[in-house]
Amino acid sequence: MTKANKIEIITKFGATPKDTGSASVQVALLTARIKQISEHMGGHRKDYATQKGLLRMVSARRGHLAYLKKHDADQYAKILKQLDLRK
Repeated sequence: MTKANKIEIITKFGATPKDTGSASVQVALLTARIKQISEHMGGHRKDYATQKGLLRMVSARRGHLAYLKKHDADQYAKILKQLDLRK
């Protein structure tokens, strides 16, 4: 993920351009990284170190989503729709 992509995601999902710590920004950044690594795993099936990192990121994203669901249900629904995470 390039620096420009990160800045774009932060400005889109953050309250301010420097808001990198909010749960919605972290979910968006993790989702972008997960998509990138998932593509890599398609061609490198035996890359177990990357697979472990991918599972860790999915778990972290799940935790952030649980926090959002508990504390800000409107933001939770909004971010799920924007990132197309649930069907």
